Amino acid sequence: MQLEQLPVSKTARRKTLISSTAGAVIEWYEFTVYAAAAALVFGPMFFPSLEPGVGLIASLATFGVGFAARPIGAVVSGHLGDSIGRKSTLILTFSIMTAATAGIGLIPTYAQIGIGAPILLCILRFAQGFAVGGEWGGAAIIAVENAPKGKRGFYGSWPQIGPSTGLLLGTAAITAASALTGDQFVEWGWRVPFLASIVLTAVGLWIRLSAQESPAFLEQKKRLEKIKEHPKTPIVELFKSNGRALLITIFARGVEAGNYYLFTVFVLSYLQTNHHVPREYGLVAVMIGAACTMLTIPIIGAISDRLGRKRVFLCGGFFVVIFAWPLLEMIGTGHPVLITLGVTLFLVLGNAVVYAPLASFYCELYPTKVRYSGISIGYQTMSVFLSGATPVFAAWLIHVSNGSLWSLALLASGSALLGVIAVCFAPETKNVDLDAVEPLPWKGEWISTIAQAEARDKTLANAGAREAAMSAADNK
Repeated sequence: MQLEQLPVSKTARRKTLISSTAGAVIEWYEFTVYAAAAALVFGPMFFPSLEPGVGLIASLATFGVGFAARPIGAVVSGHLGDSIGRKSTLILTFSIMTAATAGIGLIPTYAQIGIGAPILLCILRFAQGFAVGGEWGGAAIIAVENAPKGKRGFYGSWPQIGPSTGLLLGTAAITAASALTGDQFVEWGWRVPFLASIVLTAVGLWIRLSAQESPAFLEQKKRLEKIKEHPKTPIVELFKSNGRALLITIFARGVEAGNYYLFTVFVLSYLQTNHHVPREYGLVAVMIGAACTMLTIPIIGAISDRLGRKRVFLCGGFFVVIFAWPLLEMIGTGHPVLITLGVTLFLVLGNAVVYAPLASFYCELYPTKVRYSGISIGYQTMSVFLSGATPVFAAWLIHVSNGSLWSLALLASGSALLGVIAVCFAPETKNVDLDAVEPLPWKGEWISTIAQAEARDKTLANAGAREAAMSAADNK
């Protein structure tokens, strides 16, 4: 059955795009501030009784707590987003994220309240992860579902600059706080970027409240009300009928889910611990790489509207598979120029090329009624196994291999190859009609355009008419 999508004005599209992008940027700023602080100061502040190497691993482990919470946030937010709306769910995740970040900025240290400090840190980090678990999927969907025809890749790429822009702003905030507070950075200077999120909250909420609800969701809700059909539980429908799409969504993230944090979080502690270079070397390299990525992602998103999501994604995936080791060797020299070059090349030619079309690609794989649940759960599941675990696992690999980068190269290339293989089994999606997408079958034709749906309905109607005629003839 064809749905007549509600009209969307250019002004409404622009406001919604700004809302989804700005909200993503602010939430990823808050997430990045934690990542940098975990790599630089949380060890001595919250785990002072451990030796430096072990304290670093424990500090990065709290970073992983947030990733463990992401699938939970994805399930809850996915259900809410598919049931009550995308916009309301995004406002909820934004509020939780900001409250947790401000709380971390006010938390006492181990020296002040003992074991309670790392426990509170883990609780607030869990809340951050819960919020991010629902944020990405909602921001991606509300941008893509409001996009004009032929521009879903471009529109969907804007929320994708959230991690890069948030990384740039968060790293800049940590760098500025480090420079301005000097030796006091470890004592109290690290709190300033966390508390700055309170100021961002008012702006972010105002922007997010101006967003328009997705026309695809509104039309789906209107249709169900018209035929008086009670909507099925989204997660049940997801696992029952969308297994292939879900597996592609999960494993495609092998390219960037862990490697992004390897090149932007782990390298900060690696350079400081193994090469004893100033912390600013790594921070500046990440800032420059993030700035370049922020400018590149919308361009690549637009390219995916012409060349297709799959082709663009595979180009970035193969780049990471082939060049992970040379890029890590550049960083391993400890030279500021080569560190910057290695980080930037990964972020621009690897991560950005994969990440730019990801939002539109994932949205185009799922029907409207399970889209929020599908892309959120699929996206965040791999976060547990790669994003959260990679910095900790990388620290362990460096520890047991006496600083050798070969182990990290194998980790980066191997996970990227997993993502490449997954996408090879996916269909091209750039020409699908979002309102006509049906569950991706394990075999056979995938109904993903209005023309296909109409042809299928016509065939079924003709078959039904023939059966009715034959039955009438038999009764005579």
